[in-house]
Amino acid sequence: MVVTSSRKEAVRYKLAFDKYLSEHTSHKKESSIAVMIAFSGEVEFHKNDPDSLALLDQTFTEKGMNPNLKGRDMRKAFDTDDYQIMLVANKFQTGFDQPKLCAMYVDKPLGGVECVQTLSRLNRQYPGKAECGTFVLDFVNEPEEILEAFQPYYQTAELADVSDPDKVFDLYEKLRASGIFTWNEVERFCEAFLAKSKSNAAVSNIVKPAVNRWQTRYSSAIAAYVQAKEMFERTKKTKDAVLIANAENSFKECKQEKDRLEIFKKDLGTFTRFYEFMSQIVDYDDRELEKLSLFARYLRPLLREGLREKVIEEDDIDLDNVVMSHYRLSKIRQQDIELKEDAEGYELEPGDGGGTAKPKDKKEEFLSQIVARLNQLFITDELSDGDLINYAYTVRDKLTENDTVMKQIENNTAEQALLGDFPQAIDDAVMDSNEAHQEMMMQYLSNPEVARGFARVVFDMLKG
Repeated sequence: MVVTSSRKEAVRYKLAFDKYLSEHTSHKKESSIAVMIAFSGEVEFHKNDPDSLALLDQTFTEKGMNPNLKGRDMRKAFDTDDYQIMLVANKFQTGFDQPKLCAMYVDKPLGGVECVQTLSRLNRQYPGKAECGTFVLDFVNEPEEILEAFQPYYQTAELADVSDPDKVFDLYEKLRASGIFTWNEVERFCEAFLAKSKSNAAVSNIVKPAVNRWQTRYSSAIAAYVQAKEMFERTKKTKDAVLIANAENSFKECKQEKDRLEIFKKDLGTFTRFYEFMSQIVDYDDRELEKLSLFARYLRPLLREGLREKVIEEDDIDLDNVVMSHYRLSKIRQQDIELKEDAEGYELEPGDGGGTAKPKDKKEEFLSQIVARLNQLFITDELSDGDLINYAYTVRDKLTENDTVMKQIENNTAEQALLGDFPQAIDDAVMDSNEAHQEMMMQYLSNPEVARGFARVVFDMLKG
C-alpha cells in the first residue's frame, strides 16, 4: 500500500506506475504486477499545476483509473491475485482489514491516532506473514514521531469518561435543521434502499434533490465569498473606516455560509460513525436515527460529484500543486522502534463534540508546510524553526519591493515567472542578508540544490 498526501499526487503515482510497467513489460508476457488507486471525487489539473501540460482537460476518477475492476468492490478485488499494489489518498487508512497486506510506503505526514490507525493496517495475521515480516518505508515522518504516536496505546489505555449517547440526537436535529433534505426524502430513500428488488437508479433519483440543493447553495456561497473578498480588498484601499467595516462584515458572513455547508458534509460522516458505534452498546430503538444513518451514508459522497468549483484564493495556496520535480533515493537509516514496558497509562477521550467541526486554518497549514520544506533544505543543527521562517519572510519581503518580479509572478505561470527576473532578484536578496542570517546565506550560496529549493519556497510564498 502506498499512502499519498493528496489526490493529485495519487493520480500522478498511478500514471507513473502504469507507464513504468508498460515500458518494462514484454509484449509477449503480461506484468505480474497490477496497481489499484483509491480516492474520492474527481481530480482535474490546471495550467498552474507544475508539469501538468499533458494532464490538462482530463478528469480522473477512481472508476476510470481502475478499468479492470469491472464493477467489483475494491476491497474484494484487492484480495485476489489481480492486484498487488494499492495507492490511497485519504482512503483505506482506517478500517481496512486486509490480512495479506505486508508493506506500506508512506509519503505524507502522519501523527497521533491517524498514524496508529494507518500503520496498524499491517498487523493482521496471515499464514506465512510472521516469517516474512512486514515492511514500512517512510519518506516523511521521523522515527521519534512514530514512537510518540504509538507509545500511549502500547500498554494501558483506559477510557477517561463515558461517551454521551444523547450526542447522536443533537447531531440528528442539527442535520434535519440544515434545509438540505426533507424527511419525506429520507423515508422514500429507505423504502427504495431496503426493497428486495431495489433499483440503484431509483435510489439515486431520490437523493438527487438534496445533492442539488447543497451544490446550488455551495456554488452560490463560493461566488458570494469571492465577490465579498474582492470588495473588501478594494475598500481597504479607500482608507474609509465605515466602508471597510461594512465590507469586512459582509466578507465574514459569506465565509460563514461557505463554512456551514462544508461542515454539513462533515457532520453527515460524524453522525453516521457515531451512531453506528453507539448503537452497538446502546439500544436506541429509534427508527428515525437508523433511517437518517442510511441516508447520510449514501448522501455524503455524492455532494462533491460533478461540482466544478475552483480552489478559491482564500486558501492561499492549493498544496496539491506542490509536486516533486525529482526524487533522490538514499537509505538514511533503518530503525527498530521499541515501545517502553513501564510507560504510564493513557486515557482515551470518549466520543464528544459531534457536529462541532471547524474549518481548517489554511494559513497555519501552509505555514507548517513551509517550515517542513525549509527543514528539509537546510542543515538545522544551529537553526530553529523561527530562524528559518524569519529568513524566508525577510527574503520574501525584499522581493515584494521589486515591481518587475511581482508583475511577472502575477501575470505568468510559475514555470514562466521562474525563468524571468526572479532568480537574479532572489540572489540579490540573499546577498543582502544581515549577520543574523549568515548561516543560511552560506548554505544557499554553497549548495545549488538548497538554492533551488529555497527559491521555490520563497516563490510559493510570493504567489500566495
